Formats: sequence, structure tokens, C-alpha cells
Amino acid sequence: MNIRIVSSFKEIDPESWNRLSGTCHTKLDNYYNPFISHAYLSSLEESGSAVPRTGWQGRHVLVEEDGRLKAATFGYAKSHSQGEYVFDHGWADAYERAGGRYYPKLQHTVPFTPATGPRLLVARDESKAKYNAILAQAVKQETVSLNLSSAHFTFLRDGEWQALEAEGYLHRTDQQFHFLNHGYGSHEDFLETLASRKRKALRKERRAALENGITVEWLTGSDLTEDIWDQFFAFYMDTGGRKWGRPYLTREFYSLIGERMPEDILLVMAKRGGRYIAGAINFIGSDALFGRHWGCIEDHPFLHFEVCYHQAIDYAIANKLDRVEAGAQGEHKLARGYMPVITHSAHFIAHAGLRRAIDEYLRQERADVEAVGEYLREHSPFRRGEQLEQD
Repeated sequence: MNIRIVSSFKEIDPESWNRLSGTCHTKLDNYYNPFISHAYLSSLEESGSAVPRTGWQGRHVLVEEDGRLKAATFGYAKSHSQGEYVFDHGWADAYERAGGRYYPKLQHTVPFTPATGPRLLVARDESKAKYNAILAQAVKQETVSLNLSSAHFTFLRDGEWQALEAEGYLHRTDQQFHFLNHGYGSHEDFLETLASRKRKALRKERRAALENGITVEWLTGSDLTEDIWDQFFAFYMDTGGRKWGRPYLTREFYSLIGERMPEDILLVMAKRGGRYIAGAINFIGSDALFGRHWGCIEDHPFLHFEVCYHQAIDYAIANKLDRVEAGAQGEHKLARGYMPVITHSAHFIAHAGLRRAIDEYLRQERADVEAVGEYLREHSPFRRGEQLEQD
């Protein structure tokens, strides 16, 4: 067995990467996650979005036997905690006030992408339990050998956080809001599961969003021309500049994903007076639609909710997808049928004192996250019987 670390996806053969479970469309997998594809991850790098200059130095762990890639985890040495959506600024401040050096750290996640998905990637014909343990241990050893403060795996699938916890990583929970598709035949079928007052409010909201002559289009595949990307990027820059100060993704990133994975992308674009005025980008997995970010150049009441949430539900129902993951945070999603779902991360803290302090903090935080989720579920828009089914 050979374990090596590479700094660039240019050093990883796409065909070898595609043998890892979940990385590409194949009948051998039960699921496909577009964010762990070679196309997506390499585009982040080649576009200059996730590179050392922006604080993302590739540290991708490859496990090989007899020249064949058996397992991998994509990771980055980070000089900051931006673009992660699982916030550890408090940990960094506490450690550095105590005289420690928190950065650089290792971050095993998809940059700028708060979506659940595999982080411990194993070849389809190999033992996942065996290689999960090997990857977990390899990352711990790397953290210690480089004298780094910590290593973090975020937005993990079930099974992975348990495997990491068994290797000494600390378990952290958070909350997102997902639409769960219970085999609805149409958006109206979904609305019928809501309490009457909530149902009427959403119907009114959708009508109001499309006033002033606004129409909505779904663009995917060959629809994604460079002109369309120019227009969407203008939306992204406007909203991203106001929200983050400096948007994370470059214009070239959109050209690359449009070339490499166009069938995995859904742009929901709003048009008025013959021109596009707003849009949201989504990525299509085998069982889920992942909403990422939106932008606009005109403000209209409820248009954000229509483009980002209602249209995503329409698409998921029409294409029989199990769920819509609508990104980080946002209690306002609850009223639109997106239910609270626990998300998981795992953290290896090298310093024993810091590890004990964080472990105690996480015990209380997990209880708080569960309590908030329970409260929100009790106040969902669903009728009582339907609410129990959502739980």
C-alpha cells in the first residue's frame, strides 16, 4: 500500500478518480454527487477559485495498491476559515489567545459548497470500512507530522462521521433545511399536505413573485452558453459582493463546469422585458438537487423565494429526486416546506487541551442543535399527520 499526498487535481487521473464510489454517473453506484466529481473539483482549482493564492492549498490523500487508486479524500491546507460554512472562528481565537497557532489547518470539504456528500472515497469493489479507517488515520498522521492544529471533515454522509469518530475525531452537528419529496406528483400535491393557511400564503407568494411580466426558465445542457454565463455571473457578482465583500468564484469557473458537466447543472433564470434579471444555480445529483447561490439585478417581492425554493421543488418533483438541499442556514425556508435536517462534521484536534475544551463545547452544542430542530419541526407548515411523516 502506498499513501501519497498531491497538491493538484492535475496529478490525479480522471479515469482512476471515477472508479471511486459516487464520483460519476454509473449503474454500479446508488448515487452520484456532482461536487465530488473530478470535473467539479478540478474546475475550482483551474479557474483560480480554490488555489494557494486564495488560501486553499491542495492536500489530496491518495491510497494506492499495485498502482491502482483504492481510496482518496480531497483536502486543503487552509490559512483562514472562509468559504466553509461550519464556523470554527471561536476555536481559532481561543487557541491563539492561549499562545497556539491555529492556522494553517487541514480542511476536507468541497470549497464554497455547504452540501452533504462523501468525503471518504473508496473504490466500488473495495471494503469501505477498511479504507475509511486508513484515510482517517492518514489525515491524523499528516496533521501531526506537519505540526498543524487540526483537521476537519465537513458535511459528511451518515456512516462517515461515525467512522471518523471511531478514529478519535470529535463529532459536530449543525442544521440545514431540505425539501423531502414523498413521491409528490406535482407541486399542488405537495401544497395539499400543508395547513390551509400556509398553503394559501404560498400560492399567493408564487403569484406575486411573477407579477410585472416576470417569467421563469430552466436552462441546462446545451442551453448553458457563454452569453448565459456572462449574465449569470453578473448576478453572482452583484449579490456576492454585497454578501461576502469578495465573491469566491471566478468567471472562468462557470465556463469550465459548463464545458465539463453541463447535464449536471440547472440554472433557474427569471426574465422580464426580454432580458434575464435574476438566476439561481443548482447541481443535479442522482437523488438530490443541490441549490447553491443566486443573484439578481432587479429587486422584486418574493422573487428570491420563487427562483431558489419553489422552482427547485418543482424540478425535484418533476424529475423524481428525493430531496432538495437548499444550502446553509435560513429559517425562512421552513415556511416554504423545507424541513430542518441535522448535518454532521468531524474534527481532529491535535492539542490535547484544546481537544478537551472543544469536546465539552460540542456536547452542549449537539444538544442545542437537536432542541432547536425539534422546536422548528413542531412549527412546520405541514398538517399534523403530514408533519409526523416529515419527521
